[in-house]
Amino acid sequence: MAENDDGQEKSEQPTAKRLDDARKKGQIARSKELNTMAVTLIGGITLVGLSGHMGQGLAEIMSDGFTISRADMFDSGALLRRLADGVVDALAILAPLFAAVAIAAIASSLALGGIAVSGEAMTPKLSKLNPLKGMKRVFSVKGLVELLKALAKFVLIGGTTGLLLWVLLDDFVALGRMGLGPAVMELALLVGGSFVLIAATLILIAMVDVPFQLWDHRRQLKMTRQEVREELKETEGRPEVKGRIRNLQREMAYRRMMDQVPHADVIVTNPTHYAVALKYDPNTMAAPQVVAKGVELVAANIRRVGEENHVPIIEAAALARAIHTHTDLGATIPAGLYLAVAKLLAYVFQLKAYRGGQGDKPGLPEQFPVPDELQVPAADG
Repeated sequence: MAENDDGQEKSEQPTAKRLDDARKKGQIARSKELNTMAVTLIGGITLVGLSGHMGQGLAEIMSDGFTISRADMFDSGALLRRLADGVVDALAILAPLFAAVAIAAIASSLALGGIAVSGEAMTPKLSKLNPLKGMKRVFSVKGLVELLKALAKFVLIGGTTGLLLWVLLDDFVALGRMGLGPAVMELALLVGGSFVLIAATLILIAMVDVPFQLWDHRRQLKMTRQEVREELKETEGRPEVKGRIRNLQREMAYRRMMDQVPHADVIVTNPTHYAVALKYDPNTMAAPQVVAKGVELVAANIRRVGEENHVPIIEAAALARAIHTHTDLGATIPAGLYLAVAKLLAYVFQLKAYRGGQGDKPGLPEQFPVPDELQVPAADG
């Protein structure tokens, strides 16, 4: 099992952040065997598919190149011009092959590791020149796998190449008895077919190398438990800081809630355990809204602020418990409590009118009906 410099065992799988940071540094899984296989296979297939076109074109270039007029023989610059023209024509003929090989190389890289551009990966590191670390890499698991891959490639490619030469020897010898054009096209077929067969052997190497590179990449990025804990603290915050933030958020929410109590129309109490402050504006609200609520000490503070600001405080135990339990802060009351709250607000508004010198003094309703499904047992409060 891998260990870090502190001797701690790297037993934890890399986190998403660790993988993302590694990608930003250019540390991604790559398989040279996959690239080699893709380039060789696609190049061979392209060579076979375009053998006719390429063979004919190259034959014409060779024919023109070896045909020199008498005038050109006495022109010191003619041979150079003919060479340049031949190179340009050859590049034009081979352009599809080069394009196919380039696309195969890029696609095979993207298929495994994707695009990763990092300046840090291109920065020279003197630590790589350390002979001790170099020996450690040579005798590591990855070094052993690289050795086995090299031996396997030698056996497979060497054996396949030898077998192809033995089987196709007569065909290669026969090229000398053919005309220039047919010989070039036949040569392209033989070389392209050979590349395809050799690339087919590399598929076996790539099938082993790709899973190994993915496994080795994640192995190198494994973390100790301490590293996981430290990363968790960095990403989600240290517990003491998070606790402080939560406390501040609760304090701010509490202050905002208490600031709304003076503007409430009525405070309903249990009488001591619960306190709920309600406000209703028929022009802007569809139903009465809870602007403050709390139990025990918070309930006592709501009552105190209400008394200081002359907000009516009505004792209705069942209604206070129901509103507190079934209504969130800032939300409107449930439809099942409309009747009880309507009776309560009607009394409060009549009481305000009476105190303002209008109408008779209203009587406090004896009951504020709460439906059975919204009842909260007194023992819970």
